[in-house]
Amino acid sequence: MTDIIQLLPDHVANQIAAGEVVQRPASVVKELLENAIDAKSTSIKLVVKDAGKTLIQVIDDGIGMSTTDARLSFERHATSKIKSADDLFNLHTKGFRGEALASIAAIAHVELKTKTKDSEIGTKITIEGSEVTEQEPEVVAKGTTISVKNLFYNIPARRNFLKSNNVETRHIIDEFHRVALAHPQVEFNMLHNGSNVFNLPSSNERQRIVNIFGNKMNEKLVPVSEETEILKIEGFVIKPEYAKKSRGEQFFFVNNRFIKSSYLHHAVSAAFEGLLKDGAYAGYFLFLEVDTKSIDINIHPTKTEIKFDDEHAIYAMLRATIKHSLGQFSIAPVLDFEKDTGFDTPYEYSKKSPVAPTIDVDRNFNPFQGERKQKNITFPFKREKKSSASWESLYAGLKSETAVLGQDDSIEFESEEVSGSLFENDQEENLRVTFQLQNKYIISPIKSGMLVIHQHLAHQRIIYEELLKNITVQEAVSQQLLFPLQLSFSNPDLVFLEDLKEQLEHTGFVFSEIKDGTVEISGIPVSITESQVETVLTQLVKDIKEEVPDAGFSQNDLLAKSMAKNMAVKTGTPLKQEAQLHLVHQLFACKEPSVSPSNRPVLVTLDANDFDKKFM
Repeated sequence: MTDIIQLLPDHVANQIAAGEVVQRPASVVKELLENAIDAKSTSIKLVVKDAGKTLIQVIDDGIGMSTTDARLSFERHATSKIKSADDLFNLHTKGFRGEALASIAAIAHVELKTKTKDSEIGTKITIEGSEVTEQEPEVVAKGTTISVKNLFYNIPARRNFLKSNNVETRHIIDEFHRVALAHPQVEFNMLHNGSNVFNLPSSNERQRIVNIFGNKMNEKLVPVSEETEILKIEGFVIKPEYAKKSRGEQFFFVNNRFIKSSYLHHAVSAAFEGLLKDGAYAGYFLFLEVDTKSIDINIHPTKTEIKFDDEHAIYAMLRATIKHSLGQFSIAPVLDFEKDTGFDTPYEYSKKSPVAPTIDVDRNFNPFQGERKQKNITFPFKREKKSSASWESLYAGLKSETAVLGQDDSIEFESEEVSGSLFENDQEENLRVTFQLQNKYIISPIKSGMLVIHQHLAHQRIIYEELLKNITVQEAVSQQLLFPLQLSFSNPDLVFLEDLKEQLEHTGFVFSEIKDGTVEISGIPVSITESQVETVLTQLVKDIKEEVPDAGFSQNDLLAKSMAKNMAVKTGTPLKQEAQLHLVHQLFACKEPSVSPSNRPVLVTLDANDFDKKFM
């Protein structure tokens, strides 16, 4: 029997290893950025073209490499990070396996330019599919520049499985965020297709978060800080009122290395218990420092999984630290024993709908007969009567005339008490008047002042609740089109529309046919026009791809949010008086009239006392 077991060639072994290390362009970005960090760089620049499929370039000003090190760095299991197995439990660098550059060079065209501080001239190496095609000295700046071109050029199956440019770019940005957040002292720049995406100067941790996620993030952050013998915690959590329906802003770092841990995430969620709305997720940027000997990060090539020696202690300390911070900065509610419970709604009435008060009227009452019995008429509140001149002066000189007419002298006239404000409806009429400000806000007077309502966000809330009701409870009415609409979509987009077909039909859409990149629609919801259909569906597919919900209600919720945002009346649209009133009445018929589907405030109450203070 002949021998059948043989050693694989190096280029084949590298391609197999690349399947674990390099899953998509974002994996290359992660490995190259981490190498630049390990090289003690103070400034790192990332250049990306076509979502990394054409070019990924990382330029740093680190310590650089000698000619020998530059050549050896592309060999498998060649690394400067560790020298023995014991070093695995004392890691202070990002990489240590020695697989990244070898795997990348096996599936792309790689060009490396590097120079150390003491060298007069640098080195240039060109590699295609693990084979070195060029190595020569070259004049370059201190540091390293590595360019990865035509990723997966020799593995067409893997290249075909890549997602769209938007999706791959989003993954690259996610990896960029993780490295940049872990190292705020390093300057980062990112360019995509020639446009500057990020320009992050060296700063502290809070400023780095604000530079990445926008200035509004600064007011959302709550500092977290604690130090014990086994764990040091620093970072920030996001205030509960700014919690989102997605898991976007959730970052764990252990010894400046980004990790994913459902166990630690549960500790954060437990600290926020009772503070978040249903379906909302806590946001956090937490940096943990532990003894390197107490953790194991050599679990997966991506190094995003980690094992702790004492997970229970870390869980308890993390949960307690966040709870302490929320209480310290008055985020969590406190018990108020001096509160007057007389203003609270009784429990048995909390679920009852309000009813109009009853008014009993004595139909036999005659104000012209003797003394009136005012007690037969009851009002829900008392009115204070204003003093005025005597009523007799109003009827001076009328007695002789009444005698001529044959009237009795005992006639009594209506008194001041009854001639009061039984029919004063001027104030109620004023409350029904609304005004539109800058074709953006609706001003509605109330007894205590006025309401300022954002018309676009208010209409979003109205449509959102109506769509959710149609999707989950009852189908909406559809208007049939005389001539069916034919819209073109890419094949990946058609897959999303196929998955959403049932929910869309509940909202009022009627699909005649979906195939070959074309969607034929014969019916649309009554709340949108024919010209809006393509915009609504295109934006819906985009939102679904970006959020990628699991299933069930989360998908229905996202669908309703996306459609409501596109169907709502736009800012700048003038509304007639009737339309304004109708919008206000519909808003207050909603279950959550105060916030939009995206948790933005819909209305603001301005008290009359606030206006009085302005004129003091």
